[in-house]
Amino acid sequence: MPTGVPQVDSARRFAAARDQLLSCRGDYAATAGFRWPELSHFNWARDWFDQLAQGPDRAALRVVDDAGGDQSLTFAELAARSRQVAAWLQGLGLARGDRVLIMLPNCVPLWESMLACMRLGAVIIPATTLLERDELADRLGRGEVRAVITTAGLTGRFADLPGASLRISVGEAAGWTSYAASQAAPREFVCADTRADELLFLYFTSGTTARPKLVAHTHQSYPVGHLTTMYWLGLKPGDVHLNLSSPGWAKHAWSCFFAPWNAHATVLAYLYDRFDARHLLDQLVRCRVTSFCAPPTVWRMLIQQDLRAWRVALREAVSAGEPLNPEVIAQVQSAWGLTVRDGFGQTETTAQVGNPPGHPIKLGSMGRPLPGCPVVLLDATGRAAQEGEICIELGRRPMGLMQAYHDDPERTAAAMGDGFYHTGDVAARDADGYLTYVGRMDDVFKSSDYRISPFELESVLIEHPAVAEAAVIPSPDPVRLAVPKAFVVLTAGQVPDAATAASILAHVRARVSPYKRIRRLEFAALPKTISGKIRRGELRQAETRREAGQARRAQEFWEEDLRGEGGTQ
Repeated sequence: MPTGVPQVDSARRFAAARDQLLSCRGDYAATAGFRWPELSHFNWARDWFDQLAQGPDRAALRVVDDAGGDQSLTFAELAARSRQVAAWLQGLGLARGDRVLIMLPNCVPLWESMLACMRLGAVIIPATTLLERDELADRLGRGEVRAVITTAGLTGRFADLPGASLRISVGEAAGWTSYAASQAAPREFVCADTRADELLFLYFTSGTTARPKLVAHTHQSYPVGHLTTMYWLGLKPGDVHLNLSSPGWAKHAWSCFFAPWNAHATVLAYLYDRFDARHLLDQLVRCRVTSFCAPPTVWRMLIQQDLRAWRVALREAVSAGEPLNPEVIAQVQSAWGLTVRDGFGQTETTAQVGNPPGHPIKLGSMGRPLPGCPVVLLDATGRAAQEGEICIELGRRPMGLMQAYHDDPERTAAAMGDGFYHTGDVAARDADGYLTYVGRMDDVFKSSDYRISPFELESVLIEHPAVAEAAVIPSPDPVRLAVPKAFVVLTAGQVPDAATAASILAHVRARVSPYKRIRRLEFAALPKTISGKIRRGELRQAETRREAGQARRAQEFWEEDLRGEGGTQ
């Protein structure tokens, strides 16, 4: 294994930056002195993970399922196994710079193969197991994929698709190379001495409004950049961290790979066929989870249970993916005495804004800029403002920012061409520097010349006991240009009728200014991306296409229809 001075220096600088953030836990002011490490060559698998493997005999990975499966590997075992897989892949002809699409569920080979590809210097293209043939064809083509690693049950989706001359199956599949053969490979492997700015990941975004973007991350932007994520999560050495995120999405790398292992914590992965809130809560208790992260959809499902019945060992509770509604935070606090802490980041970045543990929290706020993240709010003219688009100063570029949109210079220039990276998200900043999420720029709209934040109204809606989920969009109106309309998913046992609609509208009317009131409501399933984000754009388009005077749909109610039902006054 090479031991050149640049490698040693890079490893020491990374470790020093990591230790500095661990020492700043609970002291936001102390993070002002944080500086990103200057790296030339860096390979996280060799320079960091292998160092952990030489430490205490601690579990690196534990994978459990509802059928009783429970598999655990120490850092030393996983380091050795990933070197063996890297040697095997190299023997199959895979080389540094080759693109590898990994489409696996939460199973041990997922972590083995990711570490192995990193050691080899191959480029990883994570893919969710929900992808269908057209989406896979797009990824194989635009990603210039050389190899695919997937399960035997998913190999049929690749039948007759061009590309990926090397096809590897976890489980036996006709015509595919068996992953089990890697067990016979040599156990020694010389890790590639990758440059810090060398390509490591290509992420296809979820594509809420257009064809998925292809986000390029390097051997430093995600491995090192996720020091901010480690700090936000509040992870400590020895923690057991469970992140409920599907493989293939950036959040899985955030919280199921880099952040926990940067902290020397155990990654707990939960494999299930169908989500069940009670089963998840059972696993939290059984596995003594100390740190838990889940998207808002999961938290909203959890609070429909009596959380007090589960005596969890949690110290940290976090939400990510989309902003979390204050009502959910309040219910978890009441049941477990824990505040669910919010944060902000994208596939293009690591965690940029957040409420780290030990810091004062303002409910409804997603926190303050994280260490080393120069976040500013810009108005429509490009000037700093108290409310505006969340942007990142490129002059003080944080390490966790993507390299570019791969092979798309026009889109890269549009996002980063004026000295700032533009997130497309809007927030408001208070006098103490706390940021409150307003919405995607495409989602915020005007009604009677007033600016409406869908997220604010959705947070009020979710406080009603009958509402499980909600999405607010503009509905065309001849007088006001547009009025807020809510699409609502009800909690179990609720009836989607006029009385329920009237109750929900009255609940909102009592809590918001008159110009913000929701004037139309429809009970309906919410369209979502395969990563679970609500497709508000799809709802807007469908609403815009409706003809004036078109009859109400079966479960649609306007406030003027509800006089006598406790509706408008």
